[in-house]
Amino acid sequence: MKKIYLCFFFLIPVMMNAQTDIDALMMKKNDFCFGAVYQYSSWDKYWEGTFKRENLNLGTVSSQGPAFMGDYGILDKLNFLLTVPYIETKATAGTMKGQKGIQDLTFTLKYMPIKKNIGNVQYSLIVLGSYSTPGSDYAADYLPLSLGLESNTGTLRLMGDVQYNHFFATLSGAYVKRGNITIDRNSYLDNEIHYTNEVDMPDLINVNFRFGYRSSKLIAEAIIDNSVTQSGGFDITKNNMPFPSNTMNAFKLGVNGKYTVIKQPELAIVGGYNVVTEGRNVGEATSFYGGIFYLINFNKKNN
Repeated sequence: MKKIYLCFFFLIPVMMNAQTDIDALMMKKNDFCFGAVYQYSSWDKYWEGTFKRENLNLGTVSSQGPAFMGDYGILDKLNFLLTVPYIETKATAGTMKGQKGIQDLTFTLKYMPIKKNIGNVQYSLIVLGSYSTPGSDYAADYLPLSLGLESNTGTLRLMGDVQYNHFFATLSGAYVKRGNITIDRNSYLDNEIHYTNEVDMPDLINVNFRFGYRSSKLIAEAIIDNSVTQSGGFDITKNNMPFPSNTMNAFKLGVNGKYTVIKQPELAIVGGYNVVTEGRNVGEATSFYGGIFYLINFNKKNN
């Protein structure tokens, strides 16, 4: 199982979504893959609107913690995935106290309606539907040290994959629909004053491209990822705290790898690195992860 997490690296150093929801790999029927990944992300510079700056009252903002994941093959072409991340946030300066706890639970159905081989080339089309909901009662209005945005979200992703021998390329696009949230104050200011504790959350579009080498023993890939907030967001005002409904755009580059242990093929080791190179109201985050996964086949005939 390959773990690729889709991170938007907001001013929250959040590590969101999950394994295999964004690659072209599928679990076979009755296969269950589970494991954990430890992740670390940090930044000391961020974009206040389009202006890149430091904030000595924060220093370096970081988050770290394990994410527990599982992927079950309902059918060869239909998988169910679950992700449970635990996160601890911290700032090296200032008086804001870090937070810790379960972030957002993510449930994903992954369906492959098309898979064809033409000569040495394999073509696949995959459709994914995800739902995320807060896993604990954290406060979203505590950026940049909040655990998340506290929004119930639905995601629809369409993915195309082409593989020639062991070389592949995968392109996908997703629309993320965010539910409104409530905060612990009765008014707030974005582009105008709102006398309510309900915050309208802007939606998001994500485009992800990955390419590299893929075999039964080794996967190595490079990733280009771009997330763009839709209408309704706004910029952080000068020397102010970020707010959950800010515009949060991020362009990210990364690499990921997976190695299946030859003498014990049920066991896989994963790792990766990524960095936000351009953004708007997000941290210039650098992130690392590493983990281990184990595969169980519940079909006795296949055993």
